[in-house]
Amino acid sequence: MLHTDRVIVVEGKYDQIRLASVTDALILTTDGFGIFSDREKQRFIKTLAKTKGLLILTDSDSAGFRIRAFLRNITKDADVLNAYIPDVFGVERRKTQPGKEGKVGVEGMDTTRLTEALLRSGAFRETEGVGSPPITMADLYAAGLTGTPEAAERRRAFLARFGLPGRLNAASMLQVLRALMTREAFFEATGTAPPEFSA
Repeated sequence: MLHTDRVIVVEGKYDQIRLASVTDALILTTDGFGIFSDREKQRFIKTLAKTKGLLILTDSDSAGFRIRAFLRNITKDADVLNAYIPDVFGVERRKTQPGKEGKVGVEGMDTTRLTEALLRSGAFRETEGVGSPPITMADLYAAGLTGTPEAAERRRAFLARFGLPGRLNAASMLQVLRALMTREAFFEATGTAPPEFSA
């Protein structure tokens, strides 16, 4: 059973039930798009973000990313981390048809993938790595993952290798990679060299 003092925010009650099987953390739901109009819940989430810290875990489809962006916007000055499940295509057990994009959500993730997603967030680490500089945007550029017409496709392929959703933009990818690996490991994984000057 994984433990974090942060509050985990997911989309719905089935996600909440699934997540409760791998962590003893406090888990809140957005009730899907209901969060957009629920001012009381918005205030509650903002308060928790400032006092306890949040971990956002939504589905990897466009609806999940829309909810995630909304939560980031209302908690922008607070302590918020993100966890991302990979793009897995299929049908969840309680459903007869796949979702609009054909992706399995949090509720349908197997325990191994769900646990890996949580651990990659950095919320469950007791200590941070010491002595290694973080991965930067300049590093992503040097590795060909930003700044060129082919970068988006390279980024999707790279993300798929680590079981992350291909929809991640460069900024979100940077946050995840910083929690997932050292700068040295990043350049080893991409098979490229660090830029001469890194910001």
